[in-house]
Amino acid sequence: MTSTFSLADAQAVADLQTYLGRAGRVENGSVRLVADHGVLAVYTAVLYPHGLLDQTPTVLGLRVFQTDGEAAFDSVVPTRSLLDRLARADHAEIRMPLEVSTVTWAGISPPRGGWQQVGETDAGLLKRVAAEGVDEVARAIPEGTGEQLVWRVRGSVWGAPIEELFDVPAGVAFAADSLGFLAEPDETVPIYEVGTWTRLSLRRGHVLVKRVPWTLKG
Repeated sequence: MTSTFSLADAQAVADLQTYLGRAGRVENGSVRLVADHGVLAVYTAVLYPHGLLDQTPTVLGLRVFQTDGEAAFDSVVPTRSLLDRLARADHAEIRMPLEVSTVTWAGISPPRGGWQQVGETDAGLLKRVAAEGVDEVARAIPEGTGEQLVWRVRGSVWGAPIEELFDVPAGVAFAADSLGFLAEPDETVPIYEVGTWTRLSLRRGHVLVKRVPWTLKG
């Protein structure tokens, strides 16, 4: 595995720190880094199933950065460890933390090609859906609730389809808002699909969701 990588400049390092900091407040675990041909894809998990019976969709955030063109790897590392490395490094050389191998969501890879646009939405709608979902989760989870019930409620709220977007789950709105992708409320957001995957592409990043079987179109 490549032990170091570099980004284009100090601003790119700061952008990556901001992205990972937001992701860590949602799911303080690991981040997947895929580097190839001068591009670094940084995947973070916002939602994913916890157990075989959990119907929560897998929802990932994605930011893409330019690298020096030499790095090539596909690694899962602790988010906090990578943030610590970024805080001590300049853009010229960033040393990779030790890998982790027990992250279930990282084994689910979105396709790289074949995407076709199937519609569009806007950032304002996603912002509203995210706010309504956060309020619903807060009302449904009493203080001191066990972790299993918390995940069940979150899966129910964020796995429900957005009414205006047919089979796109509300979790994409939560992810886009939590990761800071909804800064421009008038932004038009194209929606792409391939197989069981849906992608919403905003100027500040992408949200990908692997739909559960019952949401698939006939």
